[in-house]
This record gives sequence, structure tokens and C-alpha cells, in this order.
Amino acid sequence: MASSPCSNSNFDSGLEIKTRSVEQTLIPLVSQITTLINHKDKPKKSERTLAAIHRVGQAVSVAVGRFVAVGEAIATENQELKDEMGQACFEARRAGDAIAQLTDVASALPSQSDGRVTVFSDRTGMVKAARLLLSSVTKVLVLADRIVIKQIITSRNKVLVTLDHLERVSTFQEFVQIFSQFGNEMVEFAHLTGDRQNDLKDEKKKARMAAARAVLEKCTMMLLTASKTCLRHPDCESARINKDAVFHRMRCALEQVIEIVTEARSCGENKVLPASIYNSIKDFKLSVECLRENLHSSSPQSVGSQLEALVERTEDFTDSAYTSHEQRQAILGLCQLAHQDSQQLVYAWIEAQSAHAKEATEDMEVAILKTCQSVSDLRRELHKVAVSRASDLLKVHGEQLSLRALKAAGTEGNLEAVAEYSRTLTEQKEQLVETCRLLYHVSGTEPLEITCVHAEETFHVIGPQIISAAQTLALHPSSKIAKENLEVFCEAWESQLCDMALLLREINDVFEGRRGDKRPYLSLPRPGKHSANLKTAKAVKLDAEEQTSLAKLGLELRLLSSDMDTEVEKWEEQEHNIVRQSQSLASMAYNMYLFTRGEGLLKTTLDLFHQAEVLSEEGLQLCSSLRTFSTQLVDEEKSAVMTEMEKLVALCQQLQMGAKTPVQGKTATFQKVDSSIQKTRGILTVVLSLLPVCNKLNRKYKSERSSLGSPQDWKERQDASTPVKEEGALNGKNTNGFGVKSLEQHMTGLNLLESK
Repeated sequence: MASSPCSNSNFDSGLEIKTRSVEQTLIPLVSQITTLINHKDKPKKSERTLAAIHRVGQAVSVAVGRFVAVGEAIATENQELKDEMGQACFEARRAGDAIAQLTDVASALPSQSDGRVTVFSDRTGMVKAARLLLSSVTKVLVLADRIVIKQIITSRNKVLVTLDHLERVSTFQEFVQIFSQFGNEMVEFAHLTGDRQNDLKDEKKKARMAAARAVLEKCTMMLLTASKTCLRHPDCESARINKDAVFHRMRCALEQVIEIVTEARSCGENKVLPASIYNSIKDFKLSVECLRENLHSSSPQSVGSQLEALVERTEDFTDSAYTSHEQRQAILGLCQLAHQDSQQLVYAWIEAQSAHAKEATEDMEVAILKTCQSVSDLRRELHKVAVSRASDLLKVHGEQLSLRALKAAGTEGNLEAVAEYSRTLTEQKEQLVETCRLLYHVSGTEPLEITCVHAEETFHVIGPQIISAAQTLALHPSSKIAKENLEVFCEAWESQLCDMALLLREINDVFEGRRGDKRPYLSLPRPGKHSANLKTAKAVKLDAEEQTSLAKLGLELRLLSSDMDTEVEKWEEQEHNIVRQSQSLASMAYNMYLFTRGEGLLKTTLDLFHQAEVLSEEGLQLCSSLRTFSTQLVDEEKSAVMTEMEKLVALCQQLQMGAKTPVQGKTATFQKVDSSIQKTRGILTVVLSLLPVCNKLNRKYKSERSSLGSPQDWKERQDASTPVKEEGALNGKNTNGFGVKSLEQHMTGLNLLESK
């Protein structure tokens, strides 16, 4: 069973686990079964240990019973899987009962030698029951996962049908009715695909899904205004071109989502990304370093070809009109140095082979080090060029001068000015497209490479769409709908610039070795939920316009949470209360950022307000930890920490009160959302200022204590060094074990999606 926690087991090698929800449900079960089997090697137990084993066995049986009930309910709702699911559930129940019987103290016999009870007399039976349980539970989970895929396909098909109807409407009344239906279907599709994206284990698939969903998110609002403009001005060619481009892009994105979830191949197979310079350098260094162990692992011709291909790809940098003369010369100089060093390596290599050396000679070792260093220097220079180019462009385009001029010219009906500013925008688009290509070469991970390609395609498509929308407005300068349409496309451009700023930050994080993953979200179905007939939740959801309004604020939350993660990583004591509570705040703030994009765990405004309330409580807990921490500080230090802590208390209380205050109406709800996110931003800003200060003070006082440890410190160290008894592990006290509570929580992982 590939990519699973049980990959070494023989119970069912045909099942491949592709989602975190299936994997996370299995991991604790594997751990607990392993514990039971390992304890077979010591058959004579104390009464306390026997009682613990009995409780674990019974807990496994009870939890499996609940789990099977969920599986059977899902089978009832999905007739096409009824037989397979029923068989898997039957086997799981049988295996759970067998484990309960094998761990039943009442059925165990006392030993004739010392009277102590012996358990697990049938080792073969226990191993067989364990394998059957893991195999059947995995099959139930994988079958449930197929239902999720079916739901996404069904939802996509509904969206496509409605999209076709929308494209053919000829009256405003008909358009309004169908678009309302389309909006509801897109909300359902967005939630299903968002859950799936967060649940995928493959980071490349997750990045591709994120890119496709981002297109759908932006295009939904574009489709509304482009269609309205076309209906208002049916004879306008630029309006038709504008609308057709949006519909085409939405269909491509919908198709990409289905390719990802079904792992289908498109006509031209899934597009293979071109080799990046980062990967070329990594592969080249690997080939060179392998020569240390085996002089015949490669050939001089092969290494030379690798270097030539690598240098050829740097032409994207050196041939660019936007690369400065100094940058170009630096890149060419490093390429030349890499050629020289690799040539020296080849000479030393040939000499070593001629001397029949079994491993790299000293001259070869020096040449290997120099060659690897020169290509690493080349990578560093290319990274610097790409990042500085992107940063400069973001600063220039941050003022949006060309977009403002284009909108003004369109409003005035000045076709000549529109044409002039369109040329300026086209040039800026080409700069951004080229910069995305450079970032692709230095991004460092495949998911970020995919994001760079998405950004490049987005700028390439939206640029001409803005121009066609501006042309339409210039032809109909009094048209409010045409003006609104141009505004929407300009906002999409600005949103992509914000995404590019975030992408740039993540590329830098990877380059500097700071890459933290957020907590996963699980998306297995629950009986009666996530069916093809999903009903819209009663709680309020943000529409596309509101999401756009919150985009900048959400991005600030994302950047602040990233900064907090970076600061937290600098602490030596990762279990410190301040660290844990700060990590929790950063994680919750990240969920709120995802909410502003229509993604993640928080689906409705009620979810957001609940998250804000929990965040405020965690913030107040952090204040309590800070107050305790400040007791060891001297007056000046204590005053500084307490001043910031009081600000934090006030902000948390304000957020808590605001989150609990009921509101009515769409406007009031949106204002409450905006206020909650702003207060959260304020909280993160204060915590971010406190983290480095507290870390510095903590290291200082820890250093002072190290030479004069107190008796209490000694006692804590003694307690920490005391080995855990086997009874404790079986009672669920071992944090790495399964435990009764952990078992029930994980085995009901099918319900997690709707647990709120």
C-alpha cells in the first residue's frame, strides 16, 4: 500500500492512500495494533497491565463498531458501492471482535508455574486479526474517498450545464435567474474542491488545484460583469471578445480540477513543466558528487552535457532586455567559471581512471568542491536577479498608474488614449510574464514552480482582457455596466500582484531554509452530508465582491502569520507556553486569511466569528503566560513586556466582545467581518513585537540559571528522565500511542468535516 503508514504490511498492497484524512485516521490505529502485537513477546503481565490491555482491546472493538456504522450508512446512501463497502465493514467488525476476544482477561488462563495470567496465547490469531482490521478499515476509507471524488464530478457537471445556459442567454431577466443558480452551484463546488485541496498529500496536485480554484474564484465575478456588458451592448465586438475569454478560461479551470481529482490525462497528457535552473543545478551537483563513491557513475560527456543544458537555460536571464549590464556580466562570468571548474574536474577524473583509482583522488576532491561551489554561486546570483526584478516591478506597479490612466481614458471615450495606455499595459504585462518565468527557475520546489506558471498565465490572459474591457468603455463611455466591468478586471490584476508578492515571499523562505507547513484539514464524507444534493448553509457567506474587498487585509494576515512562524522557529524551547500559544494564534490567523479567499476550514461568517472568539481566548491565555514570564524580569524589562501585554489584553477583549455581538443584515455582517480581521491583525502585530524580546530575555535568564539550578529545576529534570512504565503506555499516557480517547477521535475521522 503505497504512501501509507502501513506500507510495510502485506494486508492489501493494491490500496494507495492519496489523502491526509485517510492516512491520519490509520496512523493511530497502526500504532495501537503494533503496541498490542509487541506486548505478545512478554506474555506474563501484572494485573494492572492486563487491565490496560483489556481496556485497549475493548476500545478498539467499540471504536471499530462505531466506524463500521458510519461506513454502512455511507453504503446505504451510495448504492454503487454498497457491496464493496458492506464486505469491508463486515471484515472490519469481525477483526475488531477478534481483537476484543484475544485481549479479554476473562478468557485468559492462569499459568501453572506462578499463577499469573497469560494473555495472547494465539499470536498467529492476533497478527491475522490485526492485518484484517487494517486492510478492511483502509478499504472503507478509500471507498469513502471515491464518494468525495464522485461528488466533485457531479458538482462540476452541474456547473458546466449552467455555464452553457449562461453563455446563450439573450435577456437580462433570464440571465439573473440562471446566474443565481450558477452562484449556488459554484459555492458548492468551491467548498468541495477546497476541502479536497487541503486533504491532498501530493504537494504538486495541491498546487495545481489551488491554481485552478484561484482562476474560478476570479473568473466568477468577471463572468458576471462581462456577460452583463455583452447583454447591454450586443453589437460590441470588444465586449464579445472579453466575455468569450472568461468562459473559455472557466471551462479550462473546471477541466483541470477534474483531471487532478480523477488523475485523468488530457489529450496532450498532463503538461510537463520545463526543467528549471534550480533543478538542473541540483541534478548536476548530484552527478558530480556521486563521483566520490564511483568514478564510473557517469561519463565526462554526460556531465558536460548537463552543464551545457544548465547554462543554456540561463539565457532567459541574460537575453532579457530588462537585465542590467552588471547583472548580465555577473551571470556570464559565473557560467564561465563553472565551465572552467568542470573542465578541471574532467582532467582530474581522467587521470584517476588512468591510474585505476578506486575512489576520487585528492585532485578530484578539490575539483568536485570547486565545481559544486561555482554552480551554487550561479544559483545565488540568479536568485538575486529574479527576486530584485520582481521586487522592483511590484513597487512600480503598486501605484497602478497605467490602470488609472486606462480607466480615465475609457470613461472619457478617448479611443486614442486607450490605445496608448494599452500599449503601456502590454509592455508591463510582458515584464511581469518574463519575471514570473525567472522566478520559476529559482523557486526551489515543484509546488512553487506550478504557482509561478499560474501567475505567468494569469498576467498573460488578464492583460488583453483589461484592454478589451477598456475599449468597450471607450466606445460606450456613459455605460455604468461597462465601467463596472473594467473595474472588475483591474481588481483581478491588482489581486494577482498581491499573490505575486506572497509568492516572492515564499520563494525567499525556501531559499533561506524557512518553509513551514500549516495544519492539514481532512475531508472524508459523513452520512447524510456532502451528498450531491448539498444544501446551502443558512449562515452568511461572503460574495466575490466582499472577498475582493478583504483581499488586502487577508494578505496582511498571511504575511503576519508567516513572520510569527519565523520568529517562533528561533526559540530554543519549542514547548514554551509563549511559543505554543503564538503558534496557535498564527494558525488561526492563517485560517482567517483563507476565509478571505473562500478557502479552508471557515466556510461562513459564523465560522469566522467563532474562530475570532477562540483566537481572542488564546490571546488572553498568552497574556497570562506573559504575566508569569515577566515575574522573573527586572523592572525595566518587566515594564516593557507588561506595556505590550496590556495592549494585547485590550485588543483580545475588543475582538471577543465584537465576535459575540449579534448583527443583522448583509452590511452589518460584512462590517463585523472586517472589524474582526482588523482586530486580529492588531493582535498579531503586538505578538510579533513581543516574540523576539521575550526570546532574548528567556535565553538570558536561562543562561544565568544554568550555573545555579534550583532544587525544583533538579526535581523536574529527574522527573523528566524517569522511564515510562509499560502500563502507562497502554493506558494512553504515552503521547505517541493511540489511547482510548485518541482511538475514538481518529476512528470517527469520517465525521471531522462536519464536526462543527
